Amino acid sequence: MNPTAPNHSASGQVTFLGAGPGDPGLLTLRAVEALASADVLVADPQVLDVVRVHARAQVDTPLQASADAVSNPGSPHGVSALRDTANLVMAAARAGKRVVRAVTGDPGLDGYVAEEMLACAAEGIVFEVVPGIAAAVGVPAYAGVPLRDAQGTDVRFIDARSADDRCWSELGTSDATAVVSTSLDSVAAAAGELVAAGRKPDTPMTVTVAGTTTRQRTWTATLGSVAQVLKAAKVLPSPDGGQPVIAVVGERSAAAQRDQLSWFENKPLFGWRVLVPRTKEQAASLSDQLVSYGAVPHEVPTIAVEPPRTPQQMERAVKGLVTGRYEWIAFTSVNAVKAVREKFEEYGLDARAFAGIKVAAVGEQTAKALVAFGVKPDLVPSGEQSAAGLLEDWPPYDPVFDPIDRVFLPRADIATETLVAGLIELGWEVDDVTAYRTVRASPPPAETREAIKGGGFDAVLFTSSSTVRNLVGIAGKPHNVTVIACIGPATAKTAEEHGLRVDVMSPEPSVHKLAEALAEFGAARRDAALEAGDPVTRPSERRPGARRRRATP
Repeated sequence: MNPTAPNHSASGQVTFLGAGPGDPGLLTLRAVEALASADVLVADPQVLDVVRVHARAQVDTPLQASADAVSNPGSPHGVSALRDTANLVMAAARAGKRVVRAVTGDPGLDGYVAEEMLACAAEGIVFEVVPGIAAAVGVPAYAGVPLRDAQGTDVRFIDARSADDRCWSELGTSDATAVVSTSLDSVAAAAGELVAAGRKPDTPMTVTVAGTTTRQRTWTATLGSVAQVLKAAKVLPSPDGGQPVIAVVGERSAAAQRDQLSWFENKPLFGWRVLVPRTKEQAASLSDQLVSYGAVPHEVPTIAVEPPRTPQQMERAVKGLVTGRYEWIAFTSVNAVKAVREKFEEYGLDARAFAGIKVAAVGEQTAKALVAFGVKPDLVPSGEQSAAGLLEDWPPYDPVFDPIDRVFLPRADIATETLVAGLIELGWEVDDVTAYRTVRASPPPAETREAIKGGGFDAVLFTSSSTVRNLVGIAGKPHNVTVIACIGPATAKTAEEHGLRVDVMSPEPSVHKLAEALAEFGAARRDAALEAGDPVTRPSERRPGARRRRATP
């Protein structure tokens, strides 16, 4: 029986799902599939945001296990919270629901989840287990610490919270690589247990906190020096000392090779908070590119879209589509697609009205919006995704092969004339129609405004002069420690007119080239710090009052 297929019995089904150590990209394909079919989602707080994005909008997310339950499951409050969580799972399953119980790491390593599985089995409730990447395996991989070398050695895993004297004694008398799950303020105590059990104080050790996320930090030390290293790094003592860490101990754990193997923390924009003055929909591919460089993108829309003040021109153009007035329609933005689609729906039309008309899209995102509408574009730029790139591939008007010489161009009220002029030069007549207006967006939340003005962002990407003017207008001027990256000379000039120092200029008018240029800037900045023997810090850590971090050893 497929546990995620519709169940017609009186009871439901439960999927015990491992959400991995924190990186959303580490969810398995089977996990995403199970989440998409869930009626009820019960998740550990640490991974709720990771799994919820893959669930249906209608999924029920009842009260989640408390953070205290996860970090201190043995405490009276933790035991009570975990019991409440188990009751939620069972009650939903008894009601015939498809339940996903998502846990940090792998469910097979969670003893409390094992009890929930036994409860399901006792009541005859169908369940399945979707393994996840355990923190004890995933975190060292992201820290650049292989657990075995070419000569091979035993690898042993230990949870310091439940380890007894026998566990420490066996580890202390062996040469196995030890992977210790503990908390930041208990690392030194765990190291002391290993030394007391026989391990040499100079045994290499790495300590990683917030592993597989862009908050990850790793320190290299020895069993004897780890307390001093963490104190010198000013991470202890700390009110966050209870956060979990993975410590790897052993001569063969390649700790000495982290300079070459630390692929994750060495990404050019690792941990940088980058402000993208666009909506999530507009910034999707750009944000994905920034994430690939290790950054944390934060989208802030600077414009809002409204209908044109006089809709008659748009109405005539849409009727012209139906009556065969146009040979081509050219979409220069996702908003243009949305405006035409809404007008179609107003008239009771659908994608079939495009029959016999050639459709052009300025880029991949616009093309995707058309495909979602049911229209496959005939022309998408093969090179640069811009009006200029579209003109490069646009065919000239040929009276022999083109029965109609007219192009419908629905666009924003502030669009440039580049495309119109280019099409006319190619011999086409253009109906240049205002399909929507762009107005300044509402100010972002106060927290975001303070971060912009106070230096909480490491960089901001300006993709046009209007994004500069609008961002400054709705949120204030970015702090002088923030790296300013501009898509071209005109945008840079506007930024400078607003008192901003331009640090990065895209070599081409492309948002992806702009992100690439920022990554190159970040890599050069990191290399310069390492060469000078200085700590590698983010730009925001240079602002007054910011907590300075030491470089990851």
